Amino acid sequence: MVEKLIMINWGYVLILFLLGFLTYKRKSLDALGSVVMIVMGIIIIFSAGFNWLLLILIFLILSLVATKFSKSYKKSLGEFEGRRTTKNVISNGIVAVMMAAFGGYYLSFVGGFIGAIATATADTLASEIGVLHQPRLITTFKKVEPGTDGAVSVLGTVAGMVGAAVIGICAYLLGIIHDPVLGVILAVIPGTLGCFMDSILGAVFERKDLLTNEHVNLIATITGALIGILLV
Repeated sequence: MVEKLIMINWGYVLILFLLGFLTYKRKSLDALGSVVMIVMGIIIIFSAGFNWLLLILIFLILSLVATKFSKSYKKSLGEFEGRRTTKNVISNGIVAVMMAAFGGYYLSFVGGFIGAIATATADTLASEIGVLHQPRLITTFKKVEPGTDGAVSVLGTVAGMVGAAVIGICAYLLGIIHDPVLGVILAVIPGTLGCFMDSILGAVFERKDLLTNEHVNLIATITGALIGILLV
């Protein structure tokens, strides 16, 4: 039985290698970023299961769709982010990987896992879709140019919350959490608050070059994970 399970997991690893190759060929990730994604995926498969990895893949799909949305308009603004790098992969995914590594043993880390992914999803969708609407700086609420660090918009906030809710629903459908209502709560609340944390850090620190975008993303996902842990 154990040998059969191991063989199944290695089958999933082959699928993961294929996905890594496709993301590189489609210029969604650079070569090292694809490799890091594969390594992180292998850790999740053997520590928590393929269904946990699927939740991250859903985040990846949502991110890719949001990035391609209104591509020409974003290019005209100079805000189109094409191929992502290793730093993007690590800053958005390392917290979720850590939560998955212990999620099978402690229920609280399940909340942390969902909260971290929901935050990454909400932040990405809020940034990629929110750029299409007039944003305001989160600290002053003054109108600013699209793409400004720390800028928020109604459209972006709604998109982020919807994306987080999708993560919560999928977590239930994948059997990661067994209560659909709790799944949505563990996604929407941490995802929204983590997204706002990202905006605050962007406005206060990133605009002054005290933090990079990757630092801000990492702290935001840590925030989402901690809130998810506390809500379980």
